[in-house]
Amino acid sequence: MAENDQERSTERLAGYATLIERYDLDVIPNWHKSMVTTSGIRRIDSSEGIVEEVYPTKYWPGDTLGDHLEFALKYDGTNLAILDSIFQEVAERDLLEYLRSRPTGKYARRLWYLYEFLTGKMLPLDDLKQGNYIYLLEPDEYYTVSPARQIRRQRIKDNLLGDPRFCPTVRRTETLRNFETADLAGRSRRVAAGYSPELLRRALGYLYTRETKSSFEIESIKPTSTRTERFIALLQLAEQEDFCEKPRLIELQNRIVDQRFRDYDYRTSQNYVGETISWQKEKIHFICPKPEDLAGLMEGLIAAHKRMDSGDVSPVIHAAVIGYWFVFLHPFEDGNGRIHRFLIHNILARRGFTPKGLMFPISASMLKNPADYDASLEAFSRHIMALAEYSLDEEGRMTVHNDTARWYRYIDLTPQAEALFKFIDQTIEVELTQELAFLANYDKTKKPIQEIVDMPDRLIDLFIRFCLQNNGRLSAQKRKSHFDFLSDEEMAHMEQAVLAAYGDTISNAD
Repeated sequence: MAENDQERSTERLAGYATLIERYDLDVIPNWHKSMVTTSGIRRIDSSEGIVEEVYPTKYWPGDTLGDHLEFALKYDGTNLAILDSIFQEVAERDLLEYLRSRPTGKYARRLWYLYEFLTGKMLPLDDLKQGNYIYLLEPDEYYTVSPARQIRRQRIKDNLLGDPRFCPTVRRTETLRNFETADLAGRSRRVAAGYSPELLRRALGYLYTRETKSSFEIESIKPTSTRTERFIALLQLAEQEDFCEKPRLIELQNRIVDQRFRDYDYRTSQNYVGETISWQKEKIHFICPKPEDLAGLMEGLIAAHKRMDSGDVSPVIHAAVIGYWFVFLHPFEDGNGRIHRFLIHNILARRGFTPKGLMFPISASMLKNPADYDASLEAFSRHIMALAEYSLDEEGRMTVHNDTARWYRYIDLTPQAEALFKFIDQTIEVELTQELAFLANYDKTKKPIQEIVDMPDRLIDLFIRFCLQNNGRLSAQKRKSHFDFLSDEEMAHMEQAVLAAYGDTISNAD
């Protein structure tokens, strides 16, 4: 046997991994998997978004339930969905044995609180009478609300993002720390500060239209002019009004879908995201929560939104949690994707992240980077597909046979938060910066062109666009079809005006 195989054969699972195996649990894998070796040194491997860490033998926690729960909180993080699954299976006496052996220990107090939080059952333990209050989640490891709720029973400061109906977690990864340090909100304000209010006003009209068309195009929909105008009108309200309320969400759905597909409440049937690949054959991409679970999940979403809104949570984290979780719940029959992207705008604007008087066409960045957008959705959907047991009848109606609620209720949205930060970064760098620069250059170009030939604005727009499409020159074909009235000298001077304003853009495109 190779030396590597001998070393691996001495490794034992620890923390969540042990308990998942011991109780034969169906769960979404935790981002961190622990093992302890009887020989060798500590090492870390990473594959498919999961970090596998092997610890030296001195880290072995012991064999009891409490030993591995404490190890899990220390080294694997706080995974509410897995803890909920464990608590449904364990004998209460085994947990009590651990808790009574460490009545004031910080990990025991956290597990005690989380057991009662997740199960709704009170353990036969007296309230603590002394000791410092401790945070439930370490604020330097997780995004949390502030101020936290003080819980006298375990002397815990509950700083979770939600409540038992919906409680997401977002870890402070290196990627997210770097984005926070980059101060994207400040960067976008500095970009906007370089332009006049009039130019920003004109840019806003374009950005609204760009976002609307991109959001529909992601779903391969070509909206009518009426639906486009309706969606733009909603975007204009995003800075002022909170849409994360049940009546407003229903109103939102009614205004953006074809009037024949308006809903007047959350859906009452099982839906899914899929595609027909042949006669009576569906390829299923994502299974949504069961309709009987939906009302409570949506109440949890709205409560978590209010908690983060007043809880000093990063606006981008807030927008990622609500925007992505909404689309995973799919509460309506139609329009869920567009509402998901709208809610991101709504939260970023209301929380003051977006510069006043501007908006980010984030859907344009999602549309330009479809693999990244799909990956942000699949980071959750692929796990649901591995766990949900379902059947389809001959008319394509789905029935989900197992209990799936906890997998939607206690979700780690770290990958989606990282993705949203990346889309915002790209939007500021490309969509916002380039559009403002384009408009400023247009103003520089229009006046000298008018001094050469006093043409209507429509023709000036066309001339500039045709030149930009052809490295700053008007092609012979476009001249013949649209500008045959220009002399050679006039055309040369007008081309020079375009090159003078857009020279850097044209050379960069080359």
